[in-house]
Amino acid sequence: MDLIALQGWLDNASFAVLFVAMLLYWCGVAFPRATLLPALGTGAIAVGNLTIAALLVARWIEGGYFPMSNLYESLFALAWGITAMHLVAERMSRSPLVGAVTAPIAMAISAFATLSLPGTMQGSEPLVPALKSNWLMMHVSVMLLSYAALLVGALLAIAFLLVTRGQAVELKGSSVGTGGFRNVKLHRAEAEAAATADRPQAMSISAGGAAVLEKSPATAVKLSPQRLTLADTLDNISYRMIGLGFPLLTIGIIAGAVWANEAWGSYWSWDPKETWALITWLVFAAYLHARITKGWQGRRPAILAATGFVVVWVCYLGVNILGKGLHSYGWFF
Repeated sequence: MDLIALQGWLDNASFAVLFVAMLLYWCGVAFPRATLLPALGTGAIAVGNLTIAALLVARWIEGGYFPMSNLYESLFALAWGITAMHLVAERMSRSPLVGAVTAPIAMAISAFATLSLPGTMQGSEPLVPALKSNWLMMHVSVMLLSYAALLVGALLAIAFLLVTRGQAVELKGSSVGTGGFRNVKLHRAEAEAAATADRPQAMSISAGGAAVLEKSPATAVKLSPQRLTLADTLDNISYRMIGLGFPLLTIGIIAGAVWANEAWGSYWSWDPKETWALITWLVFAAYLHARITKGWQGRRPAILAATGFVVVWVCYLGVNILGKGLHSYGWFF
């Protein structure tokens, strides 16, 4: 079997399948009565996930090393992670809007890797000495999986902002803490609702049966109960996905520090990639701290997560454009 030809077929097939999945999800959102379209989109995402997995396995067999050493390989690994996290998030939310926001990103990544990168960057090459380590699999795979989870969580937060039209809403059915703190938060929200009873407000019921109070001025556009229920779901799933990605990011950074000490004799050298990985960690640590300790929910943490979306891309790709570093393998410079 010609593994090189197989890889060329698989990367094009993954792009085509993810493109079809994106169209199916968008049509499903545009025509909500066509319930078959989101189901077909889910199937297309699953096929795309398997196609990318087959591509990475073929690459592994051909090159003889874990296929995450250059930009082409890491892009497809990231696309695989995003499609996997998408399937998890969609299963939890049961909403086609998840696919409508995540499928375009997975498709764009595969399109960039397949159609934009020059052929010299798509081929397998011998590993540089620093990458000939078992830490390659541990560090890079965990980092890319954390990026995937954080990107999906951030995308759902952006979708939350679009669904709520930027309005401040009190989502009592959302994840705002546990135990006694959660009860305090809910009682505080009820007290605020009673204190502002003479002001224009809208009340609906969330999916879990908890009240959702919209606190907006009289001039604001009122949100429908269906939109508020969807906002509650997006906020909850975004929080859970970021809560999954953050510990993976922490483990990946620690593994990278150990590998750096083994390869270069220093745990931390303030390389651009290391610096932006720390910035990414701080942004999402602030997000989780605000939600768990301060009880933030709704618009404010969503804006913070949307900022994290940009920071993750700067960490993953931007530093390779801004300047050379110890991690700038397989870029144009």
